[in-house]
Parts: sequence; C-alpha cells; structure tokens
Amino acid sequence: MPEIPSRQRLSKSRFVAGVQCHRLLWWKVHTPDAEELQPDKVLQDLFSQGQHVGEVAREGFPRGVLIDGDYRDYENKLAETQKALASDAPAIFEASFVAHNTFVAVDILERAGDGFNLIEVKSSSSQKDEHIPDAAVQKYVLEQNGIRVERVEIMHLNREHLFPDTNDLFARTDVTTAVDEFIGNVPGEIDRQLEALNGMLPDVGIGTHCFEPRECPFLNRCWPQSRDHIIKLYNVGPKKAWDYMRRGIHWIPDLPEKEKLPAAGKRQVEAMRENRLIVEPSLGKALEDFNETLGFLDFETVSRAIPVWPKTGPWKMSTAQFSYHEEGSGGYTHVGYLAEGPHDARPALAERLLDVTKGASKIVMYSSFERRMIRDLQAAVPDLERELKELEDKLVDLLPVIRNNVYHPRFEGSFSLKYVLSPMVPGLTYNDLVIVDGMVASVEIARLLFVAHKIPEHERDRTRKDLLDYCERDTWALVRLLARMRELAAT
Repeated sequence: MPEIPSRQRLSKSRFVAGVQCHRLLWWKVHTPDAEELQPDKVLQDLFSQGQHVGEVAREGFPRGVLIDGDYRDYENKLAETQKALASDAPAIFEASFVAHNTFVAVDILERAGDGFNLIEVKSSSSQKDEHIPDAAVQKYVLEQNGIRVERVEIMHLNREHLFPDTNDLFARTDVTTAVDEFIGNVPGEIDRQLEALNGMLPDVGIGTHCFEPRECPFLNRCWPQSRDHIIKLYNVGPKKAWDYMRRGIHWIPDLPEKEKLPAAGKRQVEAMRENRLIVEPSLGKALEDFNETLGFLDFETVSRAIPVWPKTGPWKMSTAQFSYHEEGSGGYTHVGYLAEGPHDARPALAERLLDVTKGASKIVMYSSFERRMIRDLQAAVPDLERELKELEDKLVDLLPVIRNNVYHPRFEGSFSLKYVLSPMVPGLTYNDLVIVDGMVASVEIARLLFVAHKIPEHERDRTRKDLLDYCERDTWALVRLLARMRELAAT
C-alpha cells in the first residue's frame, strides 16, 4: 500500500478505536477539534492518573531506558529506540516502531534472553478483553521490525493492594495466547482502517459496538435522542435495546401490549402513552418510614488510581465531603463539610458526621451509596465503628419509593436524582451551579486535597464554594422531593 499522509497514519490508540468502529476512527483523525473529543476535567484527570501509573510502573525495572520526546517526532523516537536496542539496557520504555503505516510505542519492552517481553501498562485494576487488540497491534509491528516477542503481558493495578504496602501495587497477566489468537486479524484490519481513513466518512450502522468496549463520544451523532426511543426504556441497556431493534421495535410506544416488563417499565409505558404523571396508591404506605425527625444526607468521594490513604486500594472511593439537612420545627438546618489537606480525611469527617446527625431519628438517602460509604467508614475508623453502625441503622432510601410508585414521562427511563428532580420539583435544577456532576466533584476534591499548593488561593476558595454548593443542592433536592411525594400521597 502506498505511503499516506502522517495525519492518517495509525497508532495503537487509533487502531483500537478502529476495531470498535471505523466511523469513530474517521472522526478522531479527521475532526480532532470536534467538541466531543475535547477532554473534560474527568477525562483529563484519567489521563493524568494513567500517566502517573505508567511512571510508577517503570520503577520496577531498574536501569530501564526511556525513549523520551513528542510522539509527533516519531523519526527521532525510532532512531533512539534502535540505539537502546543496541545497548545492554534491561528494559526500554516507550520503545517506538513503525510498520504497515502504523506507529506504536511500547510501554515497557523487557529483555528476555534473545527476545523481549512486551508489557502494556494499564491503570485499570484488572486485565480486560479490550486490551487484547491494543497489545496485538504492538506485537505485529514489532515482529515486522524483526523483534522477537517472547511473551505479552498486561501490567495492571492489583485490586488486592491496600496502601501503604506498595510491594503488590501491580499485577502482570500473561495474554500471549489471546494476542496470538487475535494477531491474524491485525494486517487485514490495518488495511481496512487505512482505506476508511483515505475516503469519506464510513457508513457504519449503530449497534452494541457504539457502547463497547466503551461508550463512543460521538454517540449522539448516530443514535436517536428522543425520549421515545427504545434505549430510554427503564432497565434497558445497549444489548437489550439492540435486541428490541432487531425485533423491529425502535420506539417505546411500539412495544406490544403483552410485552414482559418490570413494574417500573410498565409504569413508564403507561405514563408516556397517556403523557401524564403516574402515581400508585401504594405511595402513602411506602412513605411510612419517613415520618419521624428526618435528616437528609449526601456524600462526595475521592478516588485515586494509586491509593494514598490507609487501607485503600486502587480506585477505591473514600468519603471526603458530606452535606446534611435536618428537618425541625423552625424549618431546615444545614451543615456542609469538606476535607482539607492530603492526610486521611475519614476520621475527622466521621466524627463531624456523627455529631451533626445525632438528633435525627431517620436519615434520608438516595440509593444505597451512602450506606456503602458509611460501612467503608466503619472499616476506616474502627474506633467509631459502633456509632457508625447506629448511624447506618437510621438510613432510609427514597429511591425505591419513587421507582416503585411514581413515573413522569420526562424521567427518560432513569431514576437518578437529576432525571427525577426537575419533573417532580419544577424550578429546582442544578443549572445555576458550576459543578453539576459527581465525577467532576470527585476530581475537584482530589485537586484540593492533593495538589492545593499548585492552585492559586482565590481559585481554591472558589472551588471549595462550588463543591459545597453542589453537595448542598443534592440534599436540598431530597428535602423537596420528599415534600412532593407527601403532597402526591395526600391527594
């Protein structure tokens, strides 16, 4: 195949995208400035943590040589790689090769006798099927360059690791057999991808590949966004939605009358067909646990690939913030708490949490998340285990009350707080807030805790306020939702 412009040359990340969908690959290469491809704070944080994981992984290979430099200067990287190969370096980091118009930089190339072990480093806590095409295209390119690959491994974070014992931070999974089974597909797939890049936008139909191995950033360009589409049906993920579509059912109103659906799904269909709010007579009974002195609780967490607090593992969520509203004779009181500094925030947070919640008979949460976080606090702060168990016993969950008794057509098949709130409490939204998403909140909390010294003071203060406002809105949303449920039950 004749040489094509470097802009259309493949890399291992482009190859993996192309394996998922040629349309996705084409957009990534030809429209790199597309809005969908601009990394938000969450994605930027993932990139940063992935880079950190890679750097720490290299520490396990003393005397390894790093092929440094910008990936766009690949000619220099190729030349430096050849110098490293000719040396006695036991490992080469970012060893770079090109073949078949495909450039790869191997995370770790470890000498093994007369050959090498190819090690792909991942920040996930397990080896996944999606890692195989990534490793296979690298092995193919290396072999085209005359490199003998003895073994292929995925080096990933060890989910059994608990800080501060760093000896088992990584696990290495041998995927040589799986890679060898896949590698026969690589040259043909490279040809197809290069051909796709050299033409107009490929015509690829929608399907489960739009979500696997990860959700395509261009999903909204291909899938209908109407709330009537079958993928908006309650408890229907991509696979079930695709099964419906293959049966010729693309829209919720087209569902057969006798279609087997969970109760919430049936309620959704009825609400959409009649375009009205559905309220079951059982709502009043479901609210019986919500008639004492009530508190309303929401947690925000921090999660790091490489853990930094005692007894935490890779990507483990740890509570670092809470908001608490309490119902009283004079209205509602509020307490917001946000940790400061890089030290373990959980002991002080647990003490404050127990203090502010001691007057409530029941504490309202939304989903089982708060219960899980309180159980984690019991393990993290064993001195307060008994008191935290008593707090756990106070929890009552508003989510199943709504899911089992109420449906509004604007829920769009979801019972998450943000989907439920506005339809049920008109005028109360998150639109006036700077932070409107829990994942963004987690990233911002991590910035404040661990790299505060790199953030100007005025920005730190503003971010703290934004985080406190966001968490407070979550508990105020619970207050207003419960009030609305009581109104509906009384009518």
